[in-house]
Amino acid sequence: MQIEILCTGDEILTGKTVNTNYSHIARRLGEVGLAVVWGTTVGDDRIRLAAAFRQASKRADAVIVNGGLGPTVDDLSQEIAAEVAGVELELRDDWLQRIQKYYSSRGREMPTTNRKQAMLPIGSEIIDNPIGTACGFALTINKARFFFTPGVPREMKRMVDEQVIPRLLAISGVNVVTRLKRFHSFGIGESRADQLLHGIIDTGAEESIKLGFQSHYPQLETKLVLQGHSVKELQQRLAPVEAAVRERLGNFIVAEDEQTLEQRIVDVLRSSGSTLATMEMFTGGSIAARLLPLTGTEGLIKRGVVSRDLNQLIDAAGIVAGSVNSELNRITAVALADGLRNKTGSSHALVVLIALDEDAHGKIFAGNIFIGIADQVGSTSRLARMRGSREWIRLGAVEMGLDCLRRYLFGLPVDEPIDFEERL
Repeated sequence: MQIEILCTGDEILTGKTVNTNYSHIARRLGEVGLAVVWGTTVGDDRIRLAAAFRQASKRADAVIVNGGLGPTVDDLSQEIAAEVAGVELELRDDWLQRIQKYYSSRGREMPTTNRKQAMLPIGSEIIDNPIGTACGFALTINKARFFFTPGVPREMKRMVDEQVIPRLLAISGVNVVTRLKRFHSFGIGESRADQLLHGIIDTGAEESIKLGFQSHYPQLETKLVLQGHSVKELQQRLAPVEAAVRERLGNFIVAEDEQTLEQRIVDVLRSSGSTLATMEMFTGGSIAARLLPLTGTEGLIKRGVVSRDLNQLIDAAGIVAGSVNSELNRITAVALADGLRNKTGSSHALVVLIALDEDAHGKIFAGNIFIGIADQVGSTSRLARMRGSREWIRLGAVEMGLDCLRRYLFGLPVDEPIDFEERL
């Protein structure tokens, strides 16, 4: 089955908004064995939208249209779909009531413009949107089945998973179960991971297992995709390959599937009755921001200290003036971690300090990262030097700080070299 993804909107066409919706839809389709053959982006122009719909309807078997289902005048998907299909629009009272209920549950009156979202082409099938007012719908135009989804990412993602993909699989006649296994790692690049996993898939019996990588610095996602006739069959076939990935990538794996690095840290702290305080320089509180929103951190995160001034950090850690050198190094990082732990009454403390190198024009080209971790038993430290832009160093320092804490909590080596650091 040949599938086209058609994204609409002037902001997408002009590049003012990065089209992450397309990449998400294409990736999800690929993960269940559905191939995307064409990708099209069209602005909010009636003539060009109609031409794009007609062209897609003649060359694709299925078309996923993203965007253009809002209540404003530049949201044209329903109207153009009806025009190209040669039908009129009709008011769907059932969806109009859904919109009205949506607003009334929030103590608001529905704007009259939202009535437009309940106008659908005659003969179309409603595709449920459980978390928004934009009504998705499906409609056959020429030889293609069109699926219309809203541009709001969280609405689109849920509708694609729950509504669109099952319909596409039914149309394609694919009667198989798909299993996607994901490994999230930090510290190795895509080429090194590919080298480490070379030959991991037997070209005989397991040739249907697909190995892939998706790099989104500072993490790398390693994916295994397999189709079969039952969940039990897939589990049996994937088990030895999963075990081999864990063995070869080793300590660099920070989480699997839907789990995250920060969630693993919170889980182990909570399960052991531990607490944490953090201190950050240059990372702008990003470490605390990764941890605090998670469920179960109430009372677990004692304090998060953020400052670019080392003297302020020393004061916040309750260290007596002069007892520690006002220099950025591993000794200072450990002293701050131990002081912060004592002052906050937390069982653990994580400190991330950064000394930046700048050229004559103030442009950052490298940074030394000093990490200190302390608990009731002892402490450890880590030094790394990274080259790159300001944002590259900041992101790397955040991830390294969290990863070092993970390693410390799980009894793993904190000083294991990573691909993103410069050997000192």
